[in-house]
Amino acid sequence: MSPRWRNALIALAVLLLAGVAVMWFLRNYQRVCEPATLPAYGEPSFNPLFALRETLRRDGVEAETRRTLDLPDMRLQARDTVLLLDDSRQLTPEQVQQLADWVEYGGHLLLRMPRADEALDGERTLLGRFGITPSEAAPRCQPWQVQGQEEHQEFCAGPRFTLGENARVERRWGDAADDTLAYARLRYGSGRVDVLADMDFLRNGQDERDTGLRDLPHRDLARLVLAPNYGKGRMHLVYAAEAPSLWRTVLQRGWPIWLPLLLALLAWLWMRAQRFGPLLPSPRQERRSLLEHVRASGEHLHRYGKSPLLYDAVRQSFVARLRRRAPLAAALTGDAQLQAIADHLRWPLERVRLAMQLPPSRDDAALRERIALLIQMRNQL
Repeated sequence: MSPRWRNALIALAVLLLAGVAVMWFLRNYQRVCEPATLPAYGEPSFNPLFALRETLRRDGVEAETRRTLDLPDMRLQARDTVLLLDDSRQLTPEQVQQLADWVEYGGHLLLRMPRADEALDGERTLLGRFGITPSEAAPRCQPWQVQGQEEHQEFCAGPRFTLGENARVERRWGDAADDTLAYARLRYGSGRVDVLADMDFLRNGQDERDTGLRDLPHRDLARLVLAPNYGKGRMHLVYAAEAPSLWRTVLQRGWPIWLPLLLALLAWLWMRAQRFGPLLPSPRQERRSLLEHVRASGEHLHRYGKSPLLYDAVRQSFVARLRRRAPLAAALTGDAQLQAIADHLRWPLERVRLAMQLPPSRDDAALRERIALLIQMRNQL
C-alpha cells in the first residue's frame, strides 16, 4: 500500500471516530438553562438593607439607608420609623435620650436583640430604658406560617429576652418553654418599640439558604413589624450604629496589597542593610587637641633656642598671602619691597621694616612683637 492510501485511511478512521463521539454526546446530553444567583456587587455588597430600602420605595414609602446613626441630619418626625440593625448598646447617652424622647412623641423604633453581656447591659442603654433585658437562654426557633406557603422557622439563631413588669406590651411572640420572647412590640408614650431576636429576614439574602427578602413569608413578616408607621412618614434604615475603623478595615480587607508591599520593603531593607561583623574596640581618643599640640611644639622650639624657626614660619605665611594679594610687591626685593608693602597697607615704613627683620634669638619681647606685626599685616592684606 502506498503512503498516500495509508494516510487517507488513517484520516477516514479519525473522522469516523469523531463522528461517533459527536453522535453519542448529542444523544446523551442536551442544553438546559438554569437560573443562578450571582454574587452581589456595588451597594448591595456592603449595605445589607439595600433590598428592603428598594422594596419600600417601590411601594411608595419614603426610605433611606445610613451607615451610622446621625440624629441631627435625620431630623426625625413624629411618624417616622428608625431601624437599628447593629447593637444599640453602642449608642451614647445623648443618643439614647433623643431616641427615647422621639419614640414618646409617636416614633416607631425597631431594635435587634444582642447577646447578653454584663459589661454592656444596664439601665442606661436603650434596651434598659424600655425595660428590655437580654436573656442567657439558648436561642429557639419560632414557627411562622403564611397561608399558601410552607411552614417557616424564624429567629432560630437570635438571643431571647425578657420584659420588665412596667413594660406596656402590645404584641409578644414566644413559646411555653419559659418566659423569654423572640419578638415583642411595646408602647412607649405615643410611639412603639419593636424588639426582634434577629433581623436576618430583613437582609438582602445571599443564596438559597439565606433567602432574605426574596422569600414571600419574610416579606409578610417585614410588613408586620413595619406596620405602625407604614406610609405615614420616612423610614430610616441604619445598618451600622458605629462606622468601622479605617485602620481595622485596611488590616482586614487590604492585606492583599499591604502585605506584599511590606515584604518587599523588608527585603529591600535587608539587601541595603550594613553587614555587621565582630565587635571592634573603640579607637583611642587623642589626649590633646590640635591647639595644644601646636602650643607644645612652639614651647619646645622656644625652650631649645629655635625661636627663629617660629618667626620664619609666620613670615612665610605672610609672604605666601602677599603673593596672592599683592604679587607686584612680592616680586620686589629689599627696600623697594618694604616700601611697596607699606604703601599697600598704609603703614609707616619703619614699622614694616621692624616686622620683616629677624629678632635676636634670646629676645622674647622682640619675637612676640614682630610675630604680632606679621599676623596683623597678613590679616590686612
